[in-house]
This record gives sequence, structure tokens and C-alpha cells, in this order.
Amino acid sequence: MAAKLTIDVRPLAPPDRHRVVVETYTRLSPGETFVLLNDHDLRPFYHQMDAEHTGEFTWRYLEQGPKTWRVKIGRAGN
Repeated sequence: MAAKLTIDVRPLAPPDRHRVVVETYTRLSPGETFVLLNDHDLRPFYHQMDAEHTGEFTWRYLEQGPKTWRVKIGRAGN
């Protein structure tokens, strides 16, 4: 399924980025996805999501640098 929404957190202050992404994820219905754009690898955020939402989310890199990282994040379907 194609993502209907792209969130570019690059212009946001670093302390606001995780909050915006988590709020976006929380609003997803099962099976929905969004694409996250960032200026560095999101591996630490993946581990945070995995700790807080184990088995409830999907994560797929679409682009891995060197200047832009794109990740398709979704709420796992039932």
C-alpha cells in the first residue's frame, strides 16, 4: 500500500522531531503508513519505537543517506 502522507522533520528543532513522528504514528489506523524524511539515520528512533510498540509497527527504509533518509512507517494491520 502506498503511503498517503509524507512527514519531513528536517526543518523541525531536534527535540520536536520524535514527538511529531509519534503523534503521526498514533493517528494511523491499522494498515496505514506514512513516509518519514530526515537528515540522519533513524536507527535510535527505531529502537525507541520497538521498545514502546513491539509488534505494532512496520518499518522499511526507502532511502539511506548520505543526505536524506526516507523510512516508510506503518501501524501493523490485524
